[in-house]
Amino acid sequence: MTSRPPGIIEEQKALDAYSQVVISVAGRLLPTVVALTTRRRGRRGDWQDGSGSGVVISSDGFMVTSAHVVEGTTRGGASFVDGWETGFDVVGRDRLSDLAVLKLEGGDVPAAELGDASALVVGQLVVALGNPLGFSGSVSAGVVSAVGRSIAANSEGHTRLVENVIQTDAALHPGNSGGPLADSAGRVVGVNTAVVGPMIGQGLGLAVPIDEATKAIVAELIQSGRVRRAYLGVAGGTRPLPPRLADELGREKGIEVVEVVAGSPAQRAGIRPGDILVAGDGEPLLDARDLQRLMTGDRVGGSVDLTVIRGGSVSTIATHPVELEAAD
Repeated sequence: MTSRPPGIIEEQKALDAYSQVVISVAGRLLPTVVALTTRRRGRRGDWQDGSGSGVVISSDGFMVTSAHVVEGTTRGGASFVDGWETGFDVVGRDRLSDLAVLKLEGGDVPAAELGDASALVVGQLVVALGNPLGFSGSVSAGVVSAVGRSIAANSEGHTRLVENVIQTDAALHPGNSGGPLADSAGRVVGVNTAVVGPMIGQGLGLAVPIDEATKAIVAELIQSGRVRRAYLGVAGGTRPLPPRLADELGREKGIEVVEVVAGSPAQRAGIRPGDILVAGDGEPLLDARDLQRLMTGDRVGGSVDLTVIRGGSVSTIATHPVELEAAD
């Protein structure tokens, strides 16, 4: 009998270890993954059927999915891999993070454990679960291709960057949206939200991270059915600071205001195009994401002091954010 070379034996062991991880994650999470069916009225008044995936996050039936999966509907159907079928109600959805919370009708159900996407590193094994193309309980595996990506989400003319999006090469297809992306321990670290099509690139999927920020969004949706955000009414981009001011302020860039919305809190406070915002309540503002992070719901109706460079001098302007009205 011919013995196999040591290199082949080691390769086989590595493949077996990889398979065991995927098998373990699938066994742990598949009972918590739900196939969702929806029906919504189209623009022409006709009824349109939709589908997607979700994952149970509490034993009393709360689920997380993508907001676009349940857009235009308040109810739908849910089925599990063991054949149990029931209905669900939409508790709340947030287009600007592409997250939604649903509530199953009746029965105790197994729940997934939420992880922390901020600990992910490029090259790490991840497993995607869901119901692509109507095939229930499908599993695909891959690696984290990149972290820290951003995608734009829109609602009623407002655009918000969904930050720290996970890029993976785990195969995703229509119907995977809303399903979990898990780490090797079977913890949910992302919600699959987008697939890049063949005209842009194949084998590239994106997932909204499960981290401190998105856990807060989910909690707010469960509690009140919506997410409150503050709004100033400025648009701008990163701009390097003049050397003298960079030395004085201890930072190299800020946000140059390119547009101020008429009637907005920013305009009422006297913010002008051409101003450079360098801090908000003492927190550095280096790019639009920093300002976005500052605009939390607890600042609605309060005051935010912006440190502004105008004409080579630095001043502080008090602003009073209002609530961002984004359509459900």
